[in-house]
Amino acid sequence: MTAYRLSTGGLVDRSKSVGFRFDGVAYKGFEGDTLASALMANDQLLLGRSFKYHRPRGVVTAGASEPNALVTIGEGGRMEPNVRATVAELYEGLSAVSQNRWPSLKFDIGSVNSLLSPFLSAGFYYKTFMWPKSFWEKLYEPFIRKAAGLGKLSIGERDPDNYEKSWAFCDLLVIGAGPTGLMAALAAGRAGLRVVIADEGARIGGSLLASRKSIGGESAGEFAQTVAAELASLPNVTVLERTTVFGWFDDMVFGAVERVQKHVAQPHADRAVERVWRIAAKRAVLASGAEERPLVFGGNDLPGVMTASAMRTYANRYGVAAGRKVAVFANGASGYETARDLADKGVEIAAIIDSRVGAADIAPNGARVIAGAQVVDTSGKLRIKGATVERSGYVETIACDALAMSGGWSPIIHLMCHRGQRPVWSEEKAAFLAPSLAEPFFAAGGASGLEGLGVCLADGWKAGADAAAALGSSAPAYAQPEIEGETVEGFTPLWYVTGSKSKAFVDFQNDVHVADLGLALREGYGHVEHAKRYTTNGMATDQGKLSGVNAAAILAGMQGVTPAQTGTTTFRPFYTPVTFGALAGAARFEHAQPIRTSPLHGWAKKNGAKMVEAGLWYRSAWFPREGETSWRQSCDREVTTVREKAGVCDVSTLGKIEVMGSDAAEFLNRIYSNAMLKLPVGKARYGIMLREDGMVYDDGTVSRFGENHFFITTTTAYAGEVLTHMEFFHQTVWPELDVRFVTVTDQWAQMSVVGPKSREILQELIVDDLSDAAFPFMTARVVKMVDGPEARLYRISFSGELAYELGVPAGYGEAVADAVMAAGAKHEICAYGVEALNVMRIEKGHVTHAELDGRVTADDVGLGKLVSVQKPDFVGKRLLDRYGMKAADRHQLVGLVPVDLKAEFKSGAHILKVGATPSTVADQGWVSSVCYSPALGHMIGLAFVKSGRERMGEKVVVWDKLRGQETEAVISSTVFFDPENKKLHA
Repeated sequence: MTAYRLSTGGLVDRSKSVGFRFDGVAYKGFEGDTLASALMANDQLLLGRSFKYHRPRGVVTAGASEPNALVTIGEGGRMEPNVRATVAELYEGLSAVSQNRWPSLKFDIGSVNSLLSPFLSAGFYYKTFMWPKSFWEKLYEPFIRKAAGLGKLSIGERDPDNYEKSWAFCDLLVIGAGPTGLMAALAAGRAGLRVVIADEGARIGGSLLASRKSIGGESAGEFAQTVAAELASLPNVTVLERTTVFGWFDDMVFGAVERVQKHVAQPHADRAVERVWRIAAKRAVLASGAEERPLVFGGNDLPGVMTASAMRTYANRYGVAAGRKVAVFANGASGYETARDLADKGVEIAAIIDSRVGAADIAPNGARVIAGAQVVDTSGKLRIKGATVERSGYVETIACDALAMSGGWSPIIHLMCHRGQRPVWSEEKAAFLAPSLAEPFFAAGGASGLEGLGVCLADGWKAGADAAAALGSSAPAYAQPEIEGETVEGFTPLWYVTGSKSKAFVDFQNDVHVADLGLALREGYGHVEHAKRYTTNGMATDQGKLSGVNAAAILAGMQGVTPAQTGTTTFRPFYTPVTFGALAGAARFEHAQPIRTSPLHGWAKKNGAKMVEAGLWYRSAWFPREGETSWRQSCDREVTTVREKAGVCDVSTLGKIEVMGSDAAEFLNRIYSNAMLKLPVGKARYGIMLREDGMVYDDGTVSRFGENHFFITTTTAYAGEVLTHMEFFHQTVWPELDVRFVTVTDQWAQMSVVGPKSREILQELIVDDLSDAAFPFMTARVVKMVDGPEARLYRISFSGELAYELGVPAGYGEAVADAVMAAGAKHEICAYGVEALNVMRIEKGHVTHAELDGRVTADDVGLGKLVSVQKPDFVGKRLLDRYGMKAADRHQLVGLVPVDLKAEFKSGAHILKVGATPSTVADQGWVSSVCYSPALGHMIGLAFVKSGRERMGEKVVVWDKLRGQETEAVISSTVFFDPENKKLHA
């Protein structure tokens, strides 16, 4: 079909031609191809450019560890960057483009970086971008942001596909469906265990699908198909193809992502394209096999240079030759196996360069073997054309258009290290092996360092049988099949070629070469974790799968220690990249999070409310009336009406927690910084909670309805956090206290009835006497409604007006709110929203989490008197005594009034001294809240200013670089309206 498609062989379906496009050019492949194999068959070996130097790069592997062949697949909302072409299945109409190049893949302007490489050594950015200081913001940062990252996200169009999440429960999870995994699943499945076997391939079989060996008289591929068929027939076995187990978490829960419809052009709308599995397993077997390591030598990054096992896979599984004349550079038997397989398929073997002396491996007939030699350089521009070989001082160049390299094998053990365990170096295997775990999670076969197909088959069966025995079952005895074509792997470590003539790359994607590691060591970054960050080795999308062990061994050699002493970098989830769509599942767009509506939502909609998302809640923002064209008009009218007459606001979203028990008062006294122990029954009190570090955590009210019965409110945003805070201290610090609490946020409808006419309105609806003498400020009681249920009434105010909060069971909320509006009609009552609520609280200097942002003490916000000095202890008390918490120059909450009363300013702006040079560092302070006050007729704000309470009356500059505003303002008290609180106590 094409120059590099072998005439026969492979598992592709040659009767089904598949059309696709790469960089706008049309190509043909076969069903069963990956994008990488199809492009190689079409002599398209150049697939991308490296990140730093923009060097031409081609395929290195045939699987998930691929660092080079990253492409963007799809268009519009389905566009997905950084897809590994080596695992992307070919389908009709697939459209892919290369990345990290401009204007084209063959001619990339960015390749000039390669010429500048002497100036772009490891860590150059740490040194270069420090001087001159002014360049960072104007030059360096914009340049770095533009250059950072690989590929582009689809921003303009909505992703049309669906994603799912699901749980699975099993006795045994088998990770990997190669020879070891298949046998483990088969043994456990025959024993009756509930088995889940997951493999990232489109069909199970792993390395068997690319092997020419025979197992029990069947080809390796046929053997895999036979086992797969039996597993599919067992009702207790679930086979998850196209599924990558990406992480191991607590309690033997594993995360996996299944690519359900990533291999089709038009996914079915009623099915997910990806599904994230959370698999809870009693036991697990890691049968992920081993990854072949590349060799580190001069020019090892040219297109056409790939691992020997990958070249073998493309030939045997996909029927694709990497080149017409192939050289092999190896330190073990894998290179010889590749040479034999290629030669049998008619590919010319230019030479086998073996770094060992006296190796006894079998070369194909007629192939030249150069023992005790090394490749020191390669030639070619967009594809390898020759390899420079050195042996005992003799140098020759061998012409070739592909080079297979084999540097030994690294067991794929990442998952077993995801919870902090470190791998163990084996000098015998020259590899890091899986750690011994306390949990029932075991490595088997190649993942445990074993070699040979027969050995791995037997070890897989043993792993499955052991799982069955541990769970009270038994598997049949194992019958070892006869293996034909078996070779025993053996190699002598060669970490890098010391005589390399050009750059010898360790990390292909990030262009980290041996000299970079040497520089890191010389500059004090020899620790493997430091070297990773200094050089970026292992920080690419492959997360060091190919480069990690080589880098650790090279650093060890440079320091005269062993890789056991160097160790590896930390393995973390995710094993391979997972899309955000898969992680989000169905939680997207309007379903991104649960929608909560208050019991008064219907009432608010009837009264024309404009809603706003506030955390998880929909809240009434304002209530427009005819003729009002902006929210400000509605807000100003609502504030004025409330201050002159009356208004109703839905405050049901406040967190509400019932607290009961004989020690409830003592518990709350320790949780709040101010005194709660002797709060009288029938009274409410404003309270402050601190974190353990002394910073304000949340504020709210505490009401006492009985000797052992309290009711507390929290801010809307921190309802869940406060409950967790209380549960933590009860369970771990004071478990001896008799106290119980439960959230009742959704069980109560709560409304503020506010304004000079509020008492008259409520008195029509409530039997109890609401006069000032009978129901004074900060009273909290159960009351009886005239035609309704018992209710809870609190005389508390967030607005500075005569105000009440009326709480009724949620089911009565809308009816009671309607009744309040009806009773207040003659007083011209209005409904008001959170915008008006915010204005009135700023006018009175009340704080919200705009001020309580986790960085402030109670004293910073003017609530220092709420921190008791008499109480022996409460949360946060001890650390409040730190010097910095009481420093005289702390930022303190103050008011701001513009000098020009017509001027505006915004929250987030910085405070500067008059005449000071503007700076992005808010050393003098910042504005936390701003509003226009209808009562005062101008803007007002709350701000944190250094030593603010000592600077009353001082003129400052409110500087807002983002909006291009600069306003002079005067520091004032935080209470702008009715400072004597006459209206509050009316």
